[in-house]
Amino acid sequence: MLVLDTNCAMEEIIILPDEEATKQLGRHLASQLTPNSVLLLQGDLGAGKTTLVQGLGEALGITEPILSPTFTLINEYPEARIPLYHVDLYRLTPLQVQQMHLENYWLAIDVPPGITAIEWANLLPHFPPHYYLVTLQILHDSSRKATILRV
Repeated sequence: MLVLDTNCAMEEIIILPDEEATKQLGRHLASQLTPNSVLLLQGDLGAGKTTLVQGLGEALGITEPILSPTFTLINEYPEARIPLYHVDLYRLTPLQVQQMHLENYWLAIDVPPGITAIEWANLLPHFPPHYYLVTLQILHDSSRKATILRV
């Protein structure tokens, strides 16, 4: 499976044959992430960003359904083993994204330290100093390619 070295930047590419494999990647990432971790998710509609967060949430002990926060913008799961903050920037303008002050989540300002998972992270005005960047791509056979970069 995936091994993420916490001492240096590295890129890992994984082929995900189905939805369960995408959830499994999320579960695996949950074992690697610590409070104040940031998971930046990129990929087309339907690429599996929310599915990956569902696996992450399962591994963190979240029992309620994890749905894309496309209209709520942020779903908070403070009851998790590590709190999870699930953000979706899809419908927002750059100014609206900036006004959300998402750094408050990854810096744990006014919220308990947790994992911040941001869908459509390419819309961020700036990235946090350290993060995992997961890019999901739909392949011709409907499988997914996940490229993971730890910065």
